[in-house]
Amino acid sequence: MAAQRLSAVLPHLSSAPTGVDAMYVTPNFAQFWMKGNRKLMSRWEELSTQQNPDDIVITLAIRTAMCRSGKGAFKDVGLDGLCFKLLEQVRLRSHLDPSLVNDIILGNVRDGKAAYYIRAAALGAGFPNTTTATSTNRFCSSGLTALQHVANEIKNGIIEIGIAVGAETLSEGNERLSRPFDAEILAASREAADCMIPMGGTSEFVAQDFNITREQQDRYAAETYRRAYLAQENGWTKDEIVPITVRKDGREVTATEDEVRPGTTYEGISKIRPAFPEYGNTTHAGNASQIMDGAAAVLLMKRSKALELKQPILGKYVGTALAGVPPRIMGIGPVYAIPKLLARYNLSLNKDIDVIEINEAFASMAVYCRDQLKLDWTKMNPRGGAIAIGHPFGCTGVRQVVTGLSECKRQKKKILLTSMCLGSGMGMAGLFVNEQL
Repeated sequence: MAAQRLSAVLPHLSSAPTGVDAMYVTPNFAQFWMKGNRKLMSRWEELSTQQNPDDIVITLAIRTAMCRSGKGAFKDVGLDGLCFKLLEQVRLRSHLDPSLVNDIILGNVRDGKAAYYIRAAALGAGFPNTTTATSTNRFCSSGLTALQHVANEIKNGIIEIGIAVGAETLSEGNERLSRPFDAEILAASREAADCMIPMGGTSEFVAQDFNITREQQDRYAAETYRRAYLAQENGWTKDEIVPITVRKDGREVTATEDEVRPGTTYEGISKIRPAFPEYGNTTHAGNASQIMDGAAAVLLMKRSKALELKQPILGKYVGTALAGVPPRIMGIGPVYAIPKLLARYNLSLNKDIDVIEINEAFASMAVYCRDQLKLDWTKMNPRGGAIAIGHPFGCTGVRQVVTGLSECKRQKKKILLTSMCLGSGMGMAGLFVNEQL
């Protein structure tokens, strides 16, 4: 059944094999996909060593702490307020004349007024009215999509300098459809109707279709909690997180670190009741991404501009890829987006990639992606992921880049891969090169 569903996906992926060669339904499909006429000179060497004036580079990468929705430090802060605080830090820490920033793009999911808020936040944070601002929404990849848009604007000569922001204030409310889709749409397509399945339901379907047990999910979750707490205790996240002072319950508080639950164990979370019993019995609050508020930002420009302005170069943006998958099992998206991206640059997932940030929307999809792609788990989310530190939807795509570049710097590694699944059945992936060696 699962293989039949996946068979429907492949024709939509332009670089994928078809017919008898469609080995994508086996555990070896990613390795098969990556085979081909590899150049004599490794693209890893090319990507990791070549520095061209037109490279799109990241000169600043920061984020807020991830704080618990409705209870944490940001519970009384709106989307505009959180973006304002973060953009202030971008302006101050970049030491860049704010009038040189041409555009700011915010990735956000739940708020249809996000374009208003980011424009006001930018003006309040000290950017002039000549700095334009807008928002974009592609579900859980909204932050990475914002980064992609800014990079493309720079590449195409539309702007010289831009800021990509990802932010979500889930304390203000979650993402819900206000009504069912049009009746004609529902009648015309079963998959259109599947877009209305709650995300937790899709997690259960991934677990059922691919035989992922609750124990596998809970053990994965316990490990990501352990890693997140270890990273925090060792101070690895200090160069990621900027202190943000806000008002909570009428008094000033400063958020300096992620609100991770310490002491979370397999034994503890294995006792939590399922959250979506109408769909299955494996997904629960302990092995799903935490509901958090947070924001992240990166400053981008061409290498030539960064050198001209004496800006530090943290990393290089290489590219992104998108893939569509059945909405019913949307969590499998990274398994299709990642090979599409790596095939474009002729890279090997296990030989060439150093650090992998895959969003842990649910442990079911994280386990599936890890095992199906045959990932080295030590490379995947080494500081823990969304199950422990949270998944503010629009924030995640930028937060992964901030975290990943910091981790590459710590490990003295070069190539960063980020990816996430998207509601309604998609996947996205991003490729970056660390230059902090």
